Amino acid sequence: MKLLVKLGGTLLDVEESRQRIARELAAVAAGGHQLVVVHGGGTQMTRYLTERGIESRFIDGLRVTTPETIDAVLKVFAGSVNKQLVASLIQAGARAVGLSGIDGALVEAEPLREEFGAVGKPVRSDPDLLNLLTVAGYMPVVACVAGDRHGRIYNVNADQMAVACAAGFSAEVLVFLTDVDGVLGPDKNRIPHLTSSGAEQLIRDGHASGGMQAKLNSSVEALRMGIKQVIIAPGSAQNGVKTILNGALLGTRVTLFEAQ
Repeated sequence: MKLLVKLGGTLLDVEESRQRIARELAAVAAGGHQLVVVHGGGTQMTRYLTERGIESRFIDGLRVTTPETIDAVLKVFAGSVNKQLVASLIQAGARAVGLSGIDGALVEAEPLREEFGAVGKPVRSDPDLLNLLTVAGYMPVVACVAGDRHGRIYNVNADQMAVACAAGFSAEVLVFLTDVDGVLGPDKNRIPHLTSSGAEQLIRDGHASGGMQAKLNSSVEALRMGIKQVIIAPGSAQNGVKTILNGALLGTRVTLFEAQ
């Protein structure tokens, strides 16, 4: 099976958590699945900037990315966070390869809006590099940085990066491993299954906002781009991805239509 797992930066910030997830993903890959990993690193990025006296400024939940900040984006996302995760995966036995969207023009982006600076939105994905690596038994680990044909570099929202890579790669399943148990309904209980229309209704009604709103928007986009199902699941669950692949219920499953 082709699958893509997106890891939030919070899950990777603690070594114990990073190594546990690395072991679990290595085991999934060893089971014969073609696995691509996309990661964020917002927590690490904010800390890096704060340590250097640079204020983080956000608009609509997205980090404004100045020329000064884009250098930090490369150093943190494509540098320390990416390589620490790759090292943990290799320690766990995976043949991990660290990449960004810039490499091989894997993900091309264009400016989102002028006020965001060098924040980009993915506009196309070339899956050749991912296919080449996964067929050869490697696990691509992609940082949320993209480029364009003019040599410009963009900070890209990691959820959007995951959708672009998953669609290009023709992944059957997209898994968002997060720091929450799943999508919560108006009663604050976890919703096991959502359709794309149900996800949009939660957003319209104000029951999903902030980071979860972004996850649901990305989930709906992924479904419209041909991904069969999206799982929003807790990264704290032991063997979470394996549990999902075995068909057990974990987190929230989002599909285009009602489950058959």
